[in-house]
Amino acid sequence: MALAEFIAELEELAAGAESTFALAADMPALEAARVEFLGAKNGRLKTAQKGLGSVAGADKPVAGKQFNGAKERIEAAFAAAQARLETNPAASGTPFDITLPGKRLRLGHLHPITQTIEELKEIMGRLGFTVTEGPEIEDEWHNFEALNIPLSHPARDPLENFYLATAQKLANDTGAAKTSESAPASASGGGPLLLRSQTSTVQIRVMEQTRPPIRIISLGRVYRPDDADATHYPMFHQIEGLLVDRHVTMADLKSTLRLFASSFFGRDVHIRFRPSFFPFTEPSVEVDMSWGERWIEMGGAGMVDPNVFRAVGYDPDVFSGFAFGLGVERVCARRHNVTDIREFYKNDVRFLHQFG
Repeated sequence: MALAEFIAELEELAAGAESTFALAADMPALEAARVEFLGAKNGRLKTAQKGLGSVAGADKPVAGKQFNGAKERIEAAFAAAQARLETNPAASGTPFDITLPGKRLRLGHLHPITQTIEELKEIMGRLGFTVTEGPEIEDEWHNFEALNIPLSHPARDPLENFYLATAQKLANDTGAAKTSESAPASASGGGPLLLRSQTSTVQIRVMEQTRPPIRIISLGRVYRPDDADATHYPMFHQIEGLLVDRHVTMADLKSTLRLFASSFFGRDVHIRFRPSFFPFTEPSVEVDMSWGERWIEMGGAGMVDPNVFRAVGYDPDVFSGFAFGLGVERVCARRHNVTDIREFYKNDVRFLHQFG
């Protein structure tokens, strides 16, 4: 066979293979084309290789080089077609059923603490309480003095609070130290600021601006330098309730908390009140709720102390009221039988997923 004729056949073979591989619509068609051109026994490239023997001896080196070039072109065309079809699932040869359900996307959901807060708002709203908010950076007047906590009280110890070193700058920037006319001059600015240690600060701010009757709740973060354990955390959430009117009694407080407990936990929950002391309530009680075989302290409550009313300009001989504060983490843990509130802040998706 003449060299020119052999080269022409190789060119026709390579061009045909490139065209066939490019037109293959799916993997079965590509496999059939591979067998046709690259088959080990009867493939067209194998047949062309046999034609090398009929080329004149002097032309064999050139013919061999041309053959290798044609082979590389055919193999490259096959590889390109294979890569094209592998990136196209519809070309795998398996029919795609558009009626099959797709893969369900994993959607996020509210954190269990947030879920609890929203449900508490809804329950207390049904009982006639309005949600209010206040700043998390507070001055000593709202956090201590107006709540009848004197300067000598251990609750004001710097080791028991998160005082801020940049108090004056924050006071100027946020206005957190501004108070009503009922506050003493020392509370109007320049004093230490701290992260609030209780949401009772909100009731002071509301009473400074509002005349009775008042029926409010406030929910938010509070900060205390407690060691983290199963029932304590340095940052946690409180729900604070306040009702002020004429002729409010301790029976009203107990009835409200029992209604709250039965609405949130169910009828089988048990609640008890233990005598206690808080500077801003008199008399005061600790509120406990049963948890299996033991009782868990959920917070404190009591009748608003007359000194708190005087601090905001109320006449304690005319008005009375009750206040309560409960830890949201403990309420949430009691609801879901979680024995350690630290689990809520580990960001373990496996734990949080069960509350979706």
